[in-house]
Amino acid sequence: MSTPYPQPGGNPQWGPGQPPEAPGYGYPAYPPPAGYGYPQQAPAPGGAPLLALGDITVVGDQIITPAGTLPLRGAVWNATDLSHTEEKIPPHAIVLAIVFFIFCLLGLFFLLMKEKKTTGYIQVSVTSAGRHHSTMIPAHRQDAFQAVMAQVAYARSLSGL
Repeated sequence: MSTPYPQPGGNPQWGPGQPPEAPGYGYPAYPPPAGYGYPQQAPAPGGAPLLALGDITVVGDQIITPAGTLPLRGAVWNATDLSHTEEKIPPHAIVLAIVFFIFCLLGLFFLLMKEKKTTGYIQVSVTSAGRHHSTMIPAHRQDAFQAVMAQVAYARSLSGL
């Protein structure tokens, strides 16, 4: 009687000392084999990253994106500010203005309190060798666009070398 499981000393069904092929279903083996799951980026030659903007990284003479590697020389960089800043009177200032208005007219000065809140994203895109990649960077501060533009200016200077 033949069994489908390997026996010590080998099984003529798989050959001596050969395990059966792994099934294509069920839980993966632990530790997972190399290349299991999401595609892995190979470490780029050239050392440490020079610049990182969202998921765009500049290493040596290459631009590494999730879609692949682009050449740095001649790359065109663009940044678009899609954020906006709101300025409003906070609720606690309105409450204090009402409470202190009863005692004296100085309570109206609480209405001069303003709260600024920035929301949105900054879109950074790079085009090189006929390929294009774009990423969105969240803007949490009013000066976030200036900081990103400084990085884009540095990337432009690297592309022109």
